[in-house]
Amino acid sequence: MIDIHSHILPGIDDGSRSIDETLEMLREAEKAGFKEIITTPHYFEGYYEKDEETREQLINNVKAQMDIKKISVSLYVGNEIYITEDTMNNVKVRKASSLNSTKYVLVEFDLNARPMNMMNLIYKILKERYIPILAHPERYRFVQQDPSTLYELASNGVLLQCNYGSFAGMYGKKAEIIARKLLKNNMIGFLGTDAHRAKSIYQKVPEIIKELIEIVGEAKVDEITDSNQRKVLYNKDIEVDEPKEIKLNLIERVIMNKKA
Repeated sequence: MIDIHSHILPGIDDGSRSIDETLEMLREAEKAGFKEIITTPHYFEGYYEKDEETREQLINNVKAQMDIKKISVSLYVGNEIYITEDTMNNVKVRKASSLNSTKYVLVEFDLNARPMNMMNLIYKILKERYIPILAHPERYRFVQQDPSTLYELASNGVLLQCNYGSFAGMYGKKAEIIARKLLKNNMIGFLGTDAHRAKSIYQKVPEIIKELIEIVGEAKVDEITDSNQRKVLYNKDIEVDEPKEIKLNLIERVIMNKKA
């Protein structure tokens, strides 16, 4: 399997706090079945702004320790980019990174509020012939309030990356409902761990995968855990099905309308 969303590099954002924790997370990832990981620390202007050269050097330092510890996981450069008007310029000048220097860009929004210019921000990326992958759409409050937002995004060329942990309730019932709806509606392009700490999501992944196979079958799970990610790594096109608008039943609507 390939993880395209991880905060596994040490001391660079709100993820791993030390090289020791990074190595522990990598051992857990390897045990869970991950052979390759795209490192995606936050790029958030004014907060997390380590440029690509700095992050590549950090990856090389981690790899040196992995060789000593005999951890066999390949690491690649990337970012989870908080999307702004300057996102594409930041990628072009290598302040921020696309995923393994490909046309695929992992982006995120504010968790609590829909950007007023959301579609304009997306169009700016598409205009430059990059493909936006939206991180953890199930977690955004504005999506939970209006799931049709995801149909709008997917219909305009945005790929969706859900978190493994959402299927285990790690981000609350609302996120879990949306993630399961996306899975059943065939709208998930990728699963990612969004790993920030040791002894967390990597240990849960094998059981989550077993459950997902029961829901949608092994072929679909392989697609969203490995084969689509491999296409990202090698800058290949990804074919997606026609998106379906999410429809909530009465009980689900009641849960979504509850205050957090």
